[in-house]
Amino acid sequence: MAEPMPMFPLGTVLFPHAVLPVHVFEPRYRTMTEHCLAGDSTFGVVLIERGSEVGGGETRFDVGTAARIVQAGRLDDGRYVLVTVGERRVRVARWLPDDPYPRAEVEALDDRPAAIDPDRIAGSVRALRRVLALRAELGLPSAVDVALDDDPTRASFEACGLAALGPLDAQRLLELDDTAARLTRLEALLDDQAALLELRLGDS
Repeated sequence: MAEPMPMFPLGTVLFPHAVLPVHVFEPRYRTMTEHCLAGDSTFGVVLIERGSEVGGGETRFDVGTAARIVQAGRLDDGRYVLVTVGERRVRVARWLPDDPYPRAEVEALDDRPAAIDPDRIAGSVRALRRVLALRAELGLPSAVDVALDDDPTRASFEACGLAALGPLDAQRLLELDDTAARLTRLEALLDDQAALLELRLGDS
């Protein structure tokens, strides 16, 4: 069943269970933040397909993540600095008028139930650790450690959130409804990323 939700189109993808800092400076999103903080502190994050984060008029993807505000600070000039955590995937059933800020009717998206081979998760963890080690060697930002949840679906999202993927690759992973397929696709992307990083290391 669809529920109305404030929406924040961004140039990045938020995965469930990942942390996303948000700087809110546009008046419409300041209003959205105030409404969220007065309610359940939840809004939807969707990737912008075309256009800009600022000013409106952008084209948006329809699969995103419901985010909960866990920390909020208001600056003297009215801007907000938020820390949010992704809670669950959502699909936009219908966009509502952007008045006074973007809103949509959304439906919850769950992964299809399936048994996951532990080796599938282990392979993704090995690929992720390899990429993170290479990024660190090159002086690039990377996670310090890889500690994934025991639940395979949550672990797949956590791994995606640590992988430093481009927004379109991240969006394709977010849209997958199959945990095993997500892990397989993620490992392939990480292998490609590792090959490029090794080339950079060889040239340095």
